[in-house]
Amino acid sequence: MTKKFIFPIFAALTVTTASAQVGAPYIHDPSTLAECDGKYYTFGTGGGGLISDDGGWTWHGGAERPGGGAAPDVLKIGDRYLVAYSATGGGLGGGHYGKILTMWNKTLDPKSPDFKYSVAKEVAASDGVEDCDAIDAGLLYVKEQNRLFVSYGTYFGNIRIIELDPETAGRKSGAKPVDVAIDCEASDILYVDGWYYLLGTHGTCCDGVNSTYNIVVGRSKDIYGPYLDNTGRDMKQGGGKMVVNTYGKAVGAGHFGRFVVDDGVEVMSLHFEADFERSGRSVLSILPIVWKDGWPKAGKKMSEGVYSIQSERRGYALELATDFVRIQQDRQGWFRANNDEPVKPIATQQLADVQNTWPKGTAPARLSDYMLRPNQYWNIEPAEGKGGYPGNPYFKITINGTTRALAAGNGMDVVVNDNFTGDDTQLWRIEQCTDGTYRIMPKRIPGQSSDNTKFVLYSIADSTPILKEWDNGDNAKWNLVAEEK
Repeated sequence: MTKKFIFPIFAALTVTTASAQVGAPYIHDPSTLAECDGKYYTFGTGGGGLISDDGGWTWHGGAERPGGGAAPDVLKIGDRYLVAYSATGGGLGGGHYGKILTMWNKTLDPKSPDFKYSVAKEVAASDGVEDCDAIDAGLLYVKEQNRLFVSYGTYFGNIRIIELDPETAGRKSGAKPVDVAIDCEASDILYVDGWYYLLGTHGTCCDGVNSTYNIVVGRSKDIYGPYLDNTGRDMKQGGGKMVVNTYGKAVGAGHFGRFVVDDGVEVMSLHFEADFERSGRSVLSILPIVWKDGWPKAGKKMSEGVYSIQSERRGYALELATDFVRIQQDRQGWFRANNDEPVKPIATQQLADVQNTWPKGTAPARLSDYMLRPNQYWNIEPAEGKGGYPGNPYFKITINGTTRALAAGNGMDVVVNDNFTGDDTQLWRIEQCTDGTYRIMPKRIPGQSSDNTKFVLYSIADSTPILKEWDNGDNAKWNLVAEEK
């Protein structure tokens, strides 16, 4: 949140899709995402924040948070929402005096009759002289231990962690702040598989397209450190493994927050200091989290394109069930490979060669050997105006070059309709899993009155795709392989 100008170092993460959400996702220092009664919320510096009514894809203003100040965070504990924020500090207004405050609410919906924040409690402070700024709160609640912590601090000193009382969100009796890192700010803490992870934002902020903000991480078996990076360097010595920096045409990644969508499916919320496609404004972004060798990093948002959809179970490809049509060729066997006959490329099978042999009307989908065939190539593109989920819009999936659309069928079957109509059974949620594969989920299943949140595209056997409850296993995971040109 503070202004710092140092020599910029950039490292790019190549993607082919927009980094920001749609609507009006303009925010600085966003809190971790919170879901409340089907809507998603995030709060930012200066008070207020953003709301998504369509599952976490389209954002608009309207979230309310009293107290002003900077860099809030939010999490749900039981049936209440805890908000932490900082008053002044971080060089705002020319000083480093600051306070971290906490308050509760039963709901985040400002239109609810239960919407009322408790009186804010001060849990930490900085006097403007010491080597810490009380700003940029990051909350962690470890449910299995019933322990609550807040981290805070900026580049102008140390990052500190202090324990809070999980019932009151006041400072726990006898708790003292502990220094855990330097050279970063906008910290957040995670607890995953017995490890504590300290996420910090490194680099310069508040300089538009020249901002060098990037998010780094260290980990420890103890909440109070030492937090070491992948090379063993202590974050108190400036260590930190890169999580995300520049992404697409957006620079200045900062203010990490982890949101667990499901077992094996996670996203990070953050802002980019400047989106080149949006006048260099600070924007909210939601990216997949991939865990590799015990470390979190930014995954890839789903991109429009032509893919084969291959099962993690066996590697077979999803296809329209059709008769196999052989490709005619003048064969040159291995036993003739050393003669003087010229090498001739063989064209792959084309849609026009086989489309008339395909079944008419709604037909089953199946899995088969990936053979570069037209019935195995799927055009995946956003379904405009159909909403979405955290990080992406809903997609339509059609056989490339045709109108034939993948759909949820009756009896948990997976079928291919003649035409894409925009029906909810033809809309697909595609999310990168924490291991880098994808899960594919229909928005609606025939006969169900509400949106589907459980059933995914599933390989029940090597050749049989169905819809089955997500279990974070290989049967439920898919690899998207770009079309061979």
